[in-house]
Amino acid sequence: MSELFDAVDALIASRSPLPPPAERRRLRQAHALTLDEVAAALDVRRATIGGWESGKAEPRPPQREAYARLLAQLALLYPAVESAAPAAQQPEAPAPEASGAAGPGETATGTPAPAPSPVPASESGAAARSPRPASAAAPSRPSSRRPGAPKAAVRTHDAGPAHGHGPLLVLDADDEGAVTGYGVGGLLLDVPAKSLPGLVEWALSEAQLGAERLHGSGKDADPLLVLTEAACERYGLPARLPESARLAGRLPEGHKVLGQLERAEWQLTKRGFGPWARIYRPAQGGRRSCVQLCIPSWHALDDRAWGHAAQLGPAELARVLGVYAQRVVTPVGTTAVTGLHLMTALNPPTRASEPDANGKRHREPRPGSLGTEALDPAPCEATDGHPVLAHLPRFHVRGPDEKLMEEAYDWAREMTDAECMQRHLVGIDVNLAFGAAANGAVVGLATPPVHVVRPAFDAAVPGSWLVDLSHVDPSRVKIGKQWRDLDGDLLPSAFTPTGERPTGPAWYATSTVAYAVELGYDVAPLEGWLRPESGRYLDGWYKRLRDAYVATMTDLGVGEKLGPREFLDAMDGYKQRDPELAIVLDAVKMTVKGGIGKLQEKARGGGWKPGNPWPALARPTWRPDIRAAVISRARINMHRKMLNLAAATGRYPIAVLSDCAVYAADGPSPLHVLPYGADGKTVAGSFRLGVSPGMVKHEGTQSVLWGAEKSEELGGDGHIANLARYIKTGRADSPDTGK
Repeated sequence: MSELFDAVDALIASRSPLPPPAERRRLRQAHALTLDEVAAALDVRRATIGGWESGKAEPRPPQREAYARLLAQLALLYPAVESAAPAAQQPEAPAPEASGAAGPGETATGTPAPAPSPVPASESGAAARSPRPASAAAPSRPSSRRPGAPKAAVRTHDAGPAHGHGPLLVLDADDEGAVTGYGVGGLLLDVPAKSLPGLVEWALSEAQLGAERLHGSGKDADPLLVLTEAACERYGLPARLPESARLAGRLPEGHKVLGQLERAEWQLTKRGFGPWARIYRPAQGGRRSCVQLCIPSWHALDDRAWGHAAQLGPAELARVLGVYAQRVVTPVGTTAVTGLHLMTALNPPTRASEPDANGKRHREPRPGSLGTEALDPAPCEATDGHPVLAHLPRFHVRGPDEKLMEEAYDWAREMTDAECMQRHLVGIDVNLAFGAAANGAVVGLATPPVHVVRPAFDAAVPGSWLVDLSHVDPSRVKIGKQWRDLDGDLLPSAFTPTGERPTGPAWYATSTVAYAVELGYDVAPLEGWLRPESGRYLDGWYKRLRDAYVATMTDLGVGEKLGPREFLDAMDGYKQRDPELAIVLDAVKMTVKGGIGKLQEKARGGGWKPGNPWPALARPTWRPDIRAAVISRARINMHRKMLNLAAATGRYPIAVLSDCAVYAADGPSPLHVLPYGADGKTVAGSFRLGVSPGMVKHEGTQSVLWGAEKSEELGGDGHIANLARYIKTGRADSPDTGK
């Protein structure tokens, strides 16, 4: 009898009722499901799902029952609610999606409420989604669906916000050629454009994409379109660049898409059509016409900064890039390029003047900025091969008395006998160290440096100073108002990146010389390249990135007001709580590092010759002096913390790499290195556990035996292995990447 029942059940399942094809597609997209995800769940091909949604084919058992179950559950979440508009405003007949009219679940104008703030995945699941009413759309607006928007947020008037759909869309195409744009907050847009020039026009005229300017004198962010491989093929682009084009970093001349853009009078920057392509027309009447394209399959999202973002589905990628865009800025290239762009966006070089006699305003230099003209560096600040050094003999190697060498620490020493008797090596890492160093940094602005001979040192004047600091004794220093005796051989020097004590005059940034004075020693500069016009140019930049970092860490469950033990517990596995937000976090950190590094971008390309300029030199933001000031402050901050810890506890680092220090300890936790009292306070001026920039987190712990083995394996010939480079993973083949 049971076999008969099974046969009856199978017969019923073979006729499971299904909604019309258009409704199937609506329900899938309302839940932000891709064709690939549904196909994988039902164990069929992607094209099969596309056929079911287009009406070209119907599902058969055993997939039909499962497909019907999926659609029935989605229909409960996203019912096709009738429009709330009066009957007199209803169209005579429903318009298909291809016509540009709003489909089921769309607003009357196709204009959704502003994108909600990004939230962790745990707070934005299907259970929190509300249905949207359906009605007709004005043809001038793109059809849209935002599954996560509350019902009360639906707009019913014609005027929508200029950037109502957020800063960006990730575009994906199905097998039928229909293109869907995935935006911030779960937004879905039907993209009607049939060609790349049409896509650019649509993005500027109808898509309501972009972001508000970060400064009143700045510019709104341009729309960003991210193209998946399927979208690339839909618009005539290769899914992946051919090898020859990949090496050049752009589409080859003569490609049909370049011809389409040229005929439509669109232009490209000098970099051409590469992974980050900027398509524009010259501004007219003060109005910009520019769209940025990002193509992950062309390696636009470097995995050193963006991890596995390029492998995410379109909805997930839109979330990652959208959170970054809302908290930092809309990406315009690599994280380094974006970090530099953020500086200018927050501190524009010009502003509108007061009205003249005719009532017109003009552009004028804005105080506090870097101006509009590139400046030549001082000779000591110039990188090798710079035009200001063209007079030097070929192959001349500049020493510390000719070249400013403000770099991050790379120092290590042999362990003492007492340290070898301890059990663990514990690494601690400073959060957003270069960002914290940028905060409050006084740097030169828009005027060239002034050369002076035997100047009196002034810690308030930024610049480069030639001074002899070899007399500073690391064994006897002033901490606060008291002189302290320390073991100077166990601490790196504060004045060189190698940690070796200087042997004569050398060029230093202002903060390095000021630290020698702080330690209780007199200084007598021989020369200086000084910048009397100065300001705290990077403060806003730091605050923006700091807020993005802290907000993302909070979303990952690591808040600012945690005690040391609670902080360490919260940090345990924090990236696994939301891997997508973990990508955002790493991108924020790389934006800080890359932005500072970009201030001294070096020459690239085989055609450059020493003594000739390279493109980066034409930027007002090519400022190696500012980079030197930030790195100097980061290194000095690190030394000050190590010094205070040593003076209070007698504990010294055995290795330092940039913002990571390694200590020997009896236990595996940073709490075995950093003393905390019952009041939750530690040594003043030293390392403190916490999430804020400048505080520290646990980088990794290895055994002292591991350290001895690695030192023997990687050392030799007078070289001491820097264990801070490997403390995170323990493997010498995968050093710490700084993340």
